[in-house]
Amino acid sequence: MTQAMSFTTTAAPRRLHAGGFSLIELLVVVSIISVLAMIGLPLSELAHKRTQEEELRQSLRELRSALDAYKKAVDMGHIARAVGASGYPPNLDALVDGVPDVQSPRSDKLFFLRRLPRDPFAPSDIASAADTWGLRSYDSSAQAPKEGKDVYDVYSKSSEVGMNGVPYRQW
Repeated sequence: MTQAMSFTTTAAPRRLHAGGFSLIELLVVVSIISVLAMIGLPLSELAHKRTQEEELRQSLRELRSALDAYKKAVDMGHIARAVGASGYPPNLDALVDGVPDVQSPRSDKLFFLRRLPRDPFAPSDIASAADTWGLRSYDSSAQAPKEGKDVYDVYSKSSEVGMNGVPYRQW
């Protein structure tokens, strides 16, 4: 005896699930991304400012070391000194362009920098790197630096204040 099995289909028609996201799911994802962006933006600005400050420290250290090396070369007699002169370079370009070594039989030049670094806080429309720095002559005080006939020190012209609370002009 064979019994015929009969299957009856009583199931309701199925609705096929589309492969996309609902509007609510998209709104939740967009809001999470915007919250993360609001948290990340100040952190990236802080990291950028920290990088600029490190560049400023390094540039000031490099320029001040070159100025001191120039003065030492003058004191050792490698660079001619005018009577009454301080012994510091007349401008920043002299550090890069070089000056004649008076003790060299071939009049070789002494170079103190390969290139002049820019102030990282200076506006980008200033073409010359030397113009981005404030110059202090040997005859001026540290509290009121003024340009003169030589370059004793350099400082940033920026009016901003560093993350340590000290204005960049005083670094």
